[in-house]
Amino acid sequence: MIGTTEILIIGGVIVLLFGAAAIPKFTRAIGKAKGEFEKGMQDSKSLGTPTEKGESEKEKK
Repeated sequence: MIGTTEILIIGGVIVLLFGAAAIPKFTRAIGKAKGEFEKGMQDSKSLGTPTEKGESEKEKK
């Protein structure tokens, strides 16, 4: 398990490599990507889920 010290060291290395100004950009991009992923998951659920045979509801028709 990662402890507090390891997290602080990793954070310090990230700040040194990319600079403090880049961190908000990274977190914003991660948040947008997470939102897009969740939106895609909701869209796929609304289109129909695959059945046990691997066919979706649209393929059956």
